[in-house]
Amino acid sequence: MLKVNEYFDGNIKSIAFKTETLPATIGVMVPGDYAFNTDDKEKMTVVSGALTIKLAGENEFTTYKTGESFDIDANSAFDVKVETETAYLCLYG
Repeated sequence: MLKVNEYFDGNIKSIAFKTETLPATIGVMVPGDYAFNTDDKEKMTVVSGALTIKLAGENEFTTYKTGESFDIDANSAFDVKVETETAYLCLYG
């Protein structure tokens, strides 16, 4: 079953689905600065574009480009800077 999610006044949209093993979302972010909290562990992969991320407890931002991934701990937070429309895949759990 597909579920459409929308965040930050429509600046981020995603479609939730279940892979063979994990729940996931595929989405797009438009340029802007965003802050997220997590309930589950997440693995995000940049499909197109770039995401500049600062994970909770870190002092600096790191940029991830097309094909690169990063992990976010459960019950955590991260800041995102987006300079160009960017597509991503997020696996949960």
